[in-house]
Amino acid sequence: MSGTLRIHWAITPEIAPRPLINCNRCGAVKAYCCSDKFRVNANGKRIDVWLIYRCIDCDNSWNFGIFERCNRRDIEPALLAALESNDPALARRHAFDVVTLRSRVGRVEEFSDVAVHKQRLGDEGERATALELRLALEMPTSLRLDRLLAGELGISRSRLQALEEKRLLVVDPEGAKALRKPARNGTTVRIDLASEADRKAIISAASG
Repeated sequence: MSGTLRIHWAITPEIAPRPLINCNRCGAVKAYCCSDKFRVNANGKRIDVWLIYRCIDCDNSWNFGIFERCNRRDIEPALLAALESNDPALARRHAFDVVTLRSRVGRVEEFSDVAVHKQRLGDEGERATALELRLALEMPTSLRLDRLLAGELGISRSRLQALEEKRLLVVDPEGAKALRKPARNGTTVRIDLASEADRKAIISAASG
């Protein structure tokens, strides 16, 4: 495709997954929110570290294990200092680790809210007749690719599907029903807009 505007989309999830836990205070299954606080318990040479969660209704606590009965010398001093000081970036990384979280509790409530920072990689601008969107995800998200594109480009999901069927929209790496699957880090989406009447509006929305 000639006249292609390449844009880097840095995608950041905004709401951490919430484990669904049987709260012994509420007497029912409740969502627990991450407190962004670690609990570090040292017993001689052994260290236990948990990320503390709170029930959204009664504030009851639940501990998400990070290290259990770990030898102190096996934890790098910088990491231990970050845990003891409740480093926000470290807490965020563990809070968004939905795979590990699900392995501990089974049921997890996920959110599709994301922030998208857009950066042009070329100067085609309004002259462009095609888009190449390069997706970089800070962390995995449950947001479907078609919902992400529809929201950021200002067009419907049915229109995206129609463009894909005409091979005017291509997802790389391509897979079955790629648009209906969660957005993934490293994905590239190419859209030929040469025949679209609202091409300039779509390009403007894509580049932020």
